Amino acid sequence: MPKWIFVTGGVLSGLGKGLVSASVSKLLQQRELDITPVKCDGYLNVDPGTMNPHEHGEVFVLSDGTEVDMDFGHYERFLGIETTGDCNLTSGKVFSEVIDRERKGDYLGETVQMVPHVTEEIKENWKEAVDDSDIGIVEIGGTVGDIENMLYLEAVRQIINDLPDEDTYLIHTTLVPYLETTGEQKTKPTQHSVKKLRETGLSPDMIVGRSRKPLQSSVVEKISLFCDVEEQEVISDHDIDNIYRLPLIFDEQNVDTIIKDEMELPERNNGIKDWRERVENLASEPLGTVAICGKYMAMDDAYASVEEALKHAAAEKGGSVEIQHVETEDIDLSQLEKFDGVVIPGGFGSRGVEGKIKAVEYCRENNVPILGLCYGMQLMVVEFSRNVLNLDAASEEFEKGEEDLVVAEMSEQKNIEHKGGTMRLGDYTAEVKGQVKQIYGSKKVTERHRHRYEVNPDYHGRLEENGLKISGKMEDGTLAEYVELPDNRFFIGTQAHPEFNSSFQNPNPLYTEFINSIL
Repeated sequence: MPKWIFVTGGVLSGLGKGLVSASVSKLLQQRELDITPVKCDGYLNVDPGTMNPHEHGEVFVLSDGTEVDMDFGHYERFLGIETTGDCNLTSGKVFSEVIDRERKGDYLGETVQMVPHVTEEIKENWKEAVDDSDIGIVEIGGTVGDIENMLYLEAVRQIINDLPDEDTYLIHTTLVPYLETTGEQKTKPTQHSVKKLRETGLSPDMIVGRSRKPLQSSVVEKISLFCDVEEQEVISDHDIDNIYRLPLIFDEQNVDTIIKDEMELPERNNGIKDWRERVENLASEPLGTVAICGKYMAMDDAYASVEEALKHAAAEKGGSVEIQHVETEDIDLSQLEKFDGVVIPGGFGSRGVEGKIKAVEYCRENNVPILGLCYGMQLMVVEFSRNVLNLDAASEEFEKGEEDLVVAEMSEQKNIEHKGGTMRLGDYTAEVKGQVKQIYGSKKVTERHRHRYEVNPDYHGRLEENGLKISGKMEDGTLAEYVELPDNRFFIGTQAHPEFNSSFQNPNPLYTEFINSIL
């Protein structure tokens, strides 16, 4: 029977509950505990796959093909584990399951209600996801007081009431703002947030205060007094230079020891020396400067996994990496002269495409290391077809009457009406050769995917004859998975998203070699 840690948020959204969950989990993992993270969101989308990255940040893809919230990226990058779609709940998913069961007659004539039927469905989902793990850590998305997450909080209340005290623990993350006019950290938002939490029948065991600077001792005392937690249970989550330092900050405040004592957990057997060394590497001088050339530049989290994978690789190489965003809608190629390497990330649609193609051309002709991801690889093929093969080339995704559609929609995608969850998603295995085989050290590579279009097989032969090698194909030999220019320092594109398969202590090999190429 697992124990449960619940993480809630107050005052406002975007405080970093996912990072708090991941950091606490990382420390508890050192006690040789099996941790399963669960994320709950209140929106009615069944998953975030159809949501705009400008609004919601990137969509993270699990190995089983489930499109999930970007917090799962934090969980997997911190813990070095693979999660499943069972760990992701949205109100849309839960309501769909309840309504489907009602239509089948599973409730035997009962009047189906939010409580108990929806809350029971939530709890059953949690139990199935956590299964035989030692601890399930459940992050409740949104802010306490939102109508969208009230059913999740009610489910938390029921579980806490049903289980012994040592089997549950509640961490509440709040904002402790700094008031410039008086030079004070203010606790009133936290007090009101805890009051709102208590209105749902819940009381925090630990309060994590998100702030610009470390919480002052007087502030800790005040929060402790007014929110009924011990002073040691008021934790400072202040601004830091990189997110991987947060477990170290929590370690200094004995977070996992406090939780261990309350939940009767085993002693800690493993230190975090390797983690600490990598964190310090990220604080050192950059090994180089990398441009991410894309169109979702108004949202910092739109390419979060790409940025983190670059950082993992840099830390592995003993340093850091400077990352800058380059908007491709109106690109000036002189912007690229200051960069040591370029990444063309995934995406959809026609906006900014011509700018990305120009960036590919610049890197190919000037031998600048470039990594193309999914759509980025497809645009590498379009650029090569236009400027080397002299074809009137385009992708079917953005074509305007071009003759040569060197990238085309997969046949099974053409008649799809429902857009959600219907792309080529999750793990696929490719047989590789050339540089890619050397990089991975294997002739078979499994990476995660998220796309509808493919390099048109009708053009594979002409591309290879003219120098763009298809260095990886699906095991049946039909679809291109990797392309490369062997004579360039690093010119590799992949149909996959290897960033989804990179963690802080186990960087993805393709990213590591990309960073190595810019040294």
